[in-house]
Amino acid sequence: MYKRITAAQLAFFRQHLQEEEREPATIEKYLRDTGSFAAWLEGRAVTKEQTSRWKEHLIRTGCQPVAVNAKLPALHKLFSLLGWSDCRVKYLRLQRRIFRHTEKELRKEEYCRLVETARGLGRERLALLMETICATGIRVSEVPYITVEALRAGRAEIALKGKIRTVLLPEKLRRKLLKYAGKRKIASGEVFLTRSGRGLSRRQIWGEMKALCQRAGVAASKVFPHNLRHLFAQAFYRACRDVVKLADVLGHSSIETTRIYLISTGVEHAWQLERLGLIT
Repeated sequence: MYKRITAAQLAFFRQHLQEEEREPATIEKYLRDTGSFAAWLEGRAVTKEQTSRWKEHLIRTGCQPVAVNAKLPALHKLFSLLGWSDCRVKYLRLQRRIFRHTEKELRKEEYCRLVETARGLGRERLALLMETICATGIRVSEVPYITVEALRAGRAEIALKGKIRTVLLPEKLRRKLLKYAGKRKIASGEVFLTRSGRGLSRRQIWGEMKALCQRAGVAASKVFPHNLRHLFAQAFYRACRDVVKLADVLGHSSIETTRIYLISTGVEHAWQLERLGLIT
């Protein structure tokens, strides 16, 4: 049987992902990755050998091993849906990272500068949004769950990825957001809205944060919503030293996922090596 990826199959794939209630960002990534593979094939048949060659092509063209592995789930999902499981390939074997690159690490003082810069520019919504993500550890896709009703209750009930979890809202943050909602005459529903009354998109939040970088003196490589979640995770763990509790707060199914958030920077790792005192 000649296996070829068509536009109709990709449309069917999108519908299937939507029926599984996948997050919009996940659906777009899966379609982007499968579309990229289909474009690379240039009409050639889908085989295990071709999938393996695509994987090798990604590595040769500078794609990081972690990024290569991140693209394979989309292909495997599509192959399973179409009954092409024989076209699946193995993931690259990676050594677990023991430290992360400093150039991507957002420090607390840099986060504070971003918030202060936003306020200084009159961007109150953006300042409060960054504080909300960083003080609660929510994902950027979970921002719509920060509603006036949640603020009054002191907690947000977040239903994503087939799970429901409760996110407690710090009292100081709750008061600030209720005051903001009052000023904007937002009596119910989402707190963070555009001028037209729509919820903020992931791309808009990303863009607004990036626009602060130069004025705040923070490298653009460090400024994106998910890094605020990382900063929350590190601060929370330093306070309680309980990785299981942190996993629950972040909504992770696996503690191994949570551990990634707690990897120290290269500078911290080097400092720990110096403390060993093994150089005479």
